[in-house]
Amino acid sequence: MPKPLVIVESPAKAKTIEGFLGRENVRVIASYGHIRDLPGSAKAVPDSIKDKEVRRLGVDVEQHFEPVWVVPENKKQYVKAIKEAVKDASELYLATDEDREGEAISWHILQVVKVPKGVPVKRMVFHEITAQAIAEAFEQGRELDEKLVEAYQGRRVLDRLFGYEMSLVTRRRAGGASSAGRVQSVAARLVVERERERMAFRAASYWDLQATFHSGDADFAAGLVAVDGRRLAVGKDFEATTGQLKESADVALLDEGGATDLASRVRDVPYRIDSVETKSFTERPRPPFTTSTIQQEAARKLGFSAARTMSIAQKLYENGHITYMRTDSTNLSTQAVSAARNQIRALYGDDYLPAEPRAYKGKVKNAQEAHEAIRPAGDQMRVPDDLASELHTSDERRLYELVWKRTVACQMADARVRRVTARLVATASGVGEVVTFQATGRTIEFPGYLRAYVEGADDPEAELDDREALLPPLSEGDAAKCTALEPSGHTTQPPARYTEASLVKELEERGIGRPSTYASVIETLLRRDYVWKKGSALVPSWTAFAKQQLLERHFPQLINYEFTATMEEALDAIARGEGEAEKWLHAFWFGDGTPGLKELVDDEHLATIDPAVVNAVHIGHDADGREILVRVWNNGASVNREDERAPVPADLCPDELTIEKAEELIKEGSGGPRVLGEDPETGLPVMVLTGRFGPFVQLGEMEEGSDEKPKRASLLTGMTANTMEFDDAVRLLSLPRVVGVGDDGVEVTAQNGRYGPYLKRGTDSRSLEAEEQLFTVTMEQADVLFAQPKRRGRQAKPPIADLGPHPESGANVRVLDGRFGPYVTDGTINATVPRGVDPATIDLNQGVELLREREARGPATKPAKKATKKKATKKATKKATKKRTIKGPAPKTTTRVVKKGTSARAKAAKKSAAKATVRAEQASVQAPAGATGPPADTAGAGTL
Repeated sequence: MPKPLVIVESPAKAKTIEGFLGRENVRVIASYGHIRDLPGSAKAVPDSIKDKEVRRLGVDVEQHFEPVWVVPENKKQYVKAIKEAVKDASELYLATDEDREGEAISWHILQVVKVPKGVPVKRMVFHEITAQAIAEAFEQGRELDEKLVEAYQGRRVLDRLFGYEMSLVTRRRAGGASSAGRVQSVAARLVVERERERMAFRAASYWDLQATFHSGDADFAAGLVAVDGRRLAVGKDFEATTGQLKESADVALLDEGGATDLASRVRDVPYRIDSVETKSFTERPRPPFTTSTIQQEAARKLGFSAARTMSIAQKLYENGHITYMRTDSTNLSTQAVSAARNQIRALYGDDYLPAEPRAYKGKVKNAQEAHEAIRPAGDQMRVPDDLASELHTSDERRLYELVWKRTVACQMADARVRRVTARLVATASGVGEVVTFQATGRTIEFPGYLRAYVEGADDPEAELDDREALLPPLSEGDAAKCTALEPSGHTTQPPARYTEASLVKELEERGIGRPSTYASVIETLLRRDYVWKKGSALVPSWTAFAKQQLLERHFPQLINYEFTATMEEALDAIARGEGEAEKWLHAFWFGDGTPGLKELVDDEHLATIDPAVVNAVHIGHDADGREILVRVWNNGASVNREDERAPVPADLCPDELTIEKAEELIKEGSGGPRVLGEDPETGLPVMVLTGRFGPFVQLGEMEEGSDEKPKRASLLTGMTANTMEFDDAVRLLSLPRVVGVGDDGVEVTAQNGRYGPYLKRGTDSRSLEAEEQLFTVTMEQADVLFAQPKRRGRQAKPPIADLGPHPESGANVRVLDGRFGPYVTDGTINATVPRGVDPATIDLNQGVELLREREARGPATKPAKKATKKKATKKATKKATKKRTIKGPAPKTTTRVVKKGTSARAKAAKKSAAKATVRAEQASVQAPAGATGPPADTAGAGTL
């Protein structure tokens, strides 16, 4: 018999809902997300569409910005299953999430699936997956929200136009850049601008005195705050870019000598308490979680990335433990408030329950994405201990507990705090300055909501400042004795780099993007190598600097903070029915008083972009007035001073590349090879160089215009460029070494590869245990190794660190050295150690956090199959004859003209000519005019 069909996005959600409604009553299936999308390439566009621009963009900008929707290959099986299921349905319930994306998924399903006549279609919406919520939603359907769908299409088309056009520009003009996005590019701008502030920062020092006083029966600490009535200088009184005192700062500045001298003159003088001020105030609890604030707090308190937080929250939601996790709203339902108040009364008592429920007003004008804050699901809001058996991982338990605490705390009574400030004065001996010391105490008179929850801070110092400190009873006029006094020096600190938490906070406050997209935006920045992590801080790469310079000099409007926020407001207005997507897209693409995107990316404008300028980042001038630049290439960056050049180490933060550091890199030989001697066999010079990934030795120099690279060899463990000797270099270049010839007449060689040292005999190989064996292994030893069964996989190197058992699975957690660098593993999951982190310093907690974060990201995308050599050659030849899409300066390239023929030599010449033309098209980024770049593949550790 036909029965109702419910369609949701995910199998986990389908299983939970089917359990509530009953398998015998309904059928619940999953669409596995969106079943249609814009085409990923022109090949995916239907043959019926002939217009080349429409096939390229996937959008017909001339026909009302009509998108081309296609069903991807990996979704066709799900579409087929949905069509079959609809045939036997008595009713169709579209139960996708009640946000813009959920509404769009339901709309796509209706567009693709032919619903039989007479079968009712209802939009089933809910904010939590509980039995009651699902039952109510099943009984109360609504129509599809066409305005939400229009807003979705407008956003999708906008992001496609921006992404496709600007990504093409950045790939051709900004060294190493591979993409540009509407929100992604602005987020990268924030990170780059913060790094620029750090690069411009000049540290300043200031001193004060720290003392211990005794009054009555107790000791307390105090610090010097004024001399002769003038406030003592603190960090905020200095210019960040000069390190000098601000002109407007009327303060006293002590240096080390002055502080030491003053300390000697005030140590033994009598002190009296000049004033005691007591101030009481209340602290209100923070609102319940929204998408943005849960990402921030999970980063601060749990160390989760934004992506990891959203992945765990998704599981909690689908399993019915929390309400929908994509929301801008701080509202709580009446049932949720009642449940929270009941738990407060039961757990903490009536003193912690305010007389009236609290209501919170959100900052966001259009609080869509769901209409309630993130909270524990249901009318009872189960305490974390009650859910222990249902929460499958410690991550789920920790995040649920965070949500529960925040929700309960937001309905609790205010905390009452008393702050006491005491000032002590004395007259210094000698000159007779009047010095003022200040002591501060903070006492929590009534903890209120602090019993349940204390919000984290981005600045660790802020948390220290808020700690509770007690002062003994003090009265004005009382005497006090100084029992200890020491000068204390301080240095101003540059602005802190963004963390994921602080970047999310900044984006939300500026109204840029949607909180529900922040996790994917940050993941993109990391994946595209625009930023990398040093601890929890986000560090911009030099590629991000080049991309930023390109956009701010030639496309400033597109990365303007206000302009980007205005785009979000326009999309929200469309969702509210206050605007039309087509009109807004028309203004964005064709312009409205100012140039539109179409004009900005035309050949005339792009021809004005000089890659040599875009990819040169100014660092400063040396003592002789010579400019020092960082030039950004597709494969890294180099520091340049006139004709001198050195690769910039991959793990060097931009603010650490000072003038002194740049000169050091060049001086150490990175700007050119250090010739060790002449090879006795070839007569070529043997030299040592330093590349982006470390030092290596080389035989001879790279010949201009030649694709053939000189012979190179990476240094072995323990070798350095500065101590490399000629004999050692010759030994390295002698590899592979012929060990001998086996009884079967096949030559045996010792070689060093990406997986370490090994022996090779024909197509067979065996690993060696130590690098020194490359030069000492004998044929007898080789025969023994080849007589043994071959080990599958590469020979494991000894672990960098053995961290111990995983707290959940019990599996041994280790830090290993892999093909692509050090990584943490528990035998099932591998997590790369972030750049800038010494793998030897990682402890078990850090290792487990890396593994959890990697697991939250899900499986890596399966790479596309490589094209065959024949197809690749045809593709290169076709590209060589194609007119350049973007014009710009490019170096001259010599292309051989080959007569028709079928000889192997002629074919090889054709391939060479095609490759040369392709290289010429890309050369504006790979080798900007007037600059010489490093070798395309500079040898690094483990590579010959």
